[in-house]
Amino acid sequence: MPGSMSSMFRGRAFDRQQEILSFVRSEGRAVVSEIGDRFAVSPATLRRDLRALEAQRLIVRSYGVFFPTDIGGHETSVEDRRKAQTEERLAIAEAAVSLMTDVSSVFLDEGALLEDLVGPLRPVRRLTVVTTSVTIAADLGRQSDHDVIVVGGRLRPAKMGTVDRWAVSMLAELNVDLAVLGTNGVTLDRGLTTPDPAVAETKRAAIAAARQSALVCEHTRFGVTSFAKFADVRQLSWIVTGKQLARATAQRYSAIGPKLLRV
Repeated sequence: MPGSMSSMFRGRAFDRQQEILSFVRSEGRAVVSEIGDRFAVSPATLRRDLRALEAQRLIVRSYGVFFPTDIGGHETSVEDRRKAQTEERLAIAEAAVSLMTDVSSVFLDEGALLEDLVGPLRPVRRLTVVTTSVTIAADLGRQSDHDVIVVGGRLRPAKMGTVDRWAVSMLAELNVDLAVLGTNGVTLDRGLTTPDPAVAETKRAAIAAARQSALVCEHTRFGVTSFAKFADVRQLSWIVTGKQLARATAQRYSAIGPKLLRV
């Protein structure tokens, strides 16, 4: 009897930890108070659960915020990523738009962080904006004077972005001054990666169409490798990320080509 009771409690803990892990994955990030409010467990129990998930390397803590370690292995929806908007993301968006002062045309990738560029981009002098993001195209089309070109193709509902041969063919016919791209992961040896090969192909086409390219991503994307590679770090002109990225790590990336901005 004591053995079965012990197994029951271990089973409950495992189920709860899996629910916590699913929550952190769906949100993209979470603080302790958010997890505690959602699962209504005692602080001591929550600490044990989080330590257990950290020990299994399923989550990682940075500045009091928990992130899924397999963030490069799956894609959250734009709505979930939008809810996870942070000061880091907004600072990255502002810095990315500052790169557009001397250009007349830009490509904007799909993704929630890229959507953060819409606000600071609205007052910028008129640009030609090419994008695979239906959401970005709609927001800029309604709320700015920019000339917006939507890249055609198959729509991915979770991200509201276009991919496949129509998108690649259209990008092959264009020449833009700057491509601004997101990523699920970036490492020195494996480069920039994303879970979906169709997305990787579209991103490669955007880089090929651009005179210069900039990667925008949160500091948690560094050291993460996803399934499909779309670029080497040395192909980038800039990397814009959060100041939370260690200075030593930033120097290793900038040493092989791109200028790295920690904001």
